[in-house]
Amino acid sequence: MSAKFALIRHGAYEQLSQVPSALQPFPLTEEGAEEVRRQARLFAEWLKGTGHMVEPLVASSTLLRAFQTAEIYIDELKDFFTNPPSIQSTFNLCERSVGAVANLTIEEIERVLALDPRFDVPPKDWKSDSYYCLPFDGAESLNQAGERVAKQVTAWQEKAGESIKLFIGHGAAFRHAACHLNAIQFNDIKKLSMFYGHPVVLEFVEDQALRQIFGDWKQRQIQDVPD
Repeated sequence: MSAKFALIRHGAYEQLSQVPSALQPFPLTEEGAEEVRRQARLFAEWLKGTGHMVEPLVASSTLLRAFQTAEIYIDELKDFFTNPPSIQSTFNLCERSVGAVANLTIEEIERVLALDPRFDVPPKDWKSDSYYCLPFDGAESLNQAGERVAKQVTAWQEKAGESIKLFIGHGAAFRHAACHLNAIQFNDIKKLSMFYGHPVVLEFVEDQALRQIFGDWKQRQIQDVPD
């Protein structure tokens, strides 16, 4: 028996401009919800063709856009759950927290840093630096967020059955988690993104290695919205 799980990035949502915090509380857009539904239906076709079933407890981050994505998946995959499905929300699947400066703009965050003599000037690429952590209460690095997600996956693996577990969350945290789980290399993190609502299904094989059995990573483009 090999444990299988899907990493699913939430759909497009009402995102504030120039705000690096991924803890924004806004819902999916109408177009975002439609794309999630389309992706869930494609996944259902794959499940039907392969005979795979899905664990009934769907894990979601606590953010509304992830919860709504989970609701759509439950609606579209109703024939493939081993028991009546439900959603379990956890902060462990959330994106990197910027702590006390959550939902401030990039300009505002950098201004606060400049005003405080205790803080150094952040690196130019601080928003995408895997190891940089803003010096504010509650902040964490992208790598720390990925480690948090990876621990959630490995804790599930210890009691996993044969059905596929759905983890619904956020692109950057999922990519860093995939690196911690040895599904991708560290150098791949910045090269890859995730399609909205699209599942990347991974299977544990010998020696805790992971192989990809469904879905695709997105090749990152310069104009991509940060995730």
